[in-house]
Amino acid sequence: MGIQDTDKTLPSNRMVFELRRDLSRYQAFQQDMEACMTQYGLTDAEKEAWRSIDIEALARMGMHPYFLPQVARLFRGGSRNHNDSDAARLYAEKMRIAT
Repeated sequence: MGIQDTDKTLPSNRMVFELRRDLSRYQAFQQDMEACMTQYGLTDAEKEAWRSIDIEALARMGMHPYFLPQVARLFRGGSRNHNDSDAARLYAEKMRIAT
């Protein structure tokens, strides 16, 4: 699951890219994740991975490695990004990384 495995056509990649850069899109995601996923054209498998915050599954589908921790930040906040932040702990848990 490295950069060579990135699927540039995976809708989740575009969604993360845009959600992290556009506050109004991020707020829409927070209010209605289902509508947001539909708007971006995510597959059923992608939607299920997002619902369960299955970062490993998104990696296997071809999400860009840079975006994987961004998924955790979308759910647990992006401020105060440090090794003990809520987002970092969520990422470690979902990727089965020892902390």
